[in-house]
Amino acid sequence: MTPSAPAVPALVPERTALLAMDFQNGIAPLSPEPDALIARVRNAIADVRAAGGTIGHVRVAFTEDDWAAVPDRNKSFSSLAASKAMHHEHDATQIHEDVFPREADIVVRKVRFGAASTTDLYGQLADRGIDTLILTGISTSGVVLSTLMDAADRDYQMYVLSDCVADRDPETHRILVDKVFPSRAHIIDTARLRTLLAAG
Repeated sequence: MTPSAPAVPALVPERTALLAMDFQNGIAPLSPEPDALIARVRNAIADVRAAGGTIGHVRVAFTEDDWAAVPDRNKSFSSLAASKAMHHEHDATQIHEDVFPREADIVVRKVRFGAASTTDLYGQLADRGIDTLILTGISTSGVVLSTLMDAADRDYQMYVLSDCVADRDPETHRILVDKVFPSRAHIIDTARLRTLLAAG
């Protein structure tokens, strides 16, 4: 007899934050079917807000000092710094208008892959008593992977919205969502999110 899959816990909205990560003007168009992705994320944000949960926004953007601080040994970010890309005031680094933050939301600016590695995100979450994170973002192999690994190690209860994460490489996306993420997070979609919020 095949054992049944473990039940996915209901969400407690007041202890839950949905993180919308790197949904920026210069990044969103790089994902497959960006308009449909953004629409799903917008709806998920609305569902979490309506249930009383917190929304957090993460964007990657650099100041001149940030560029100067990137060492040449950093394979991923040294070329970005050298080309002076992703300036924090440029339109490319601004959060997409369809998921733009509201006053009560958490907003952080990062200069590496993970949502919390160069920000005060964890402190802001702790101040609100949040111990559960729902991840959405671009890309699956970048901000989503890095944030999931770090937050899971910090004992957050983790959910990944499978239809609200995307990667330019569909096979990499599939392997991460199907093979890697399930050991650290509950993998759900936006329809299941509504059910879990209603049960909380």
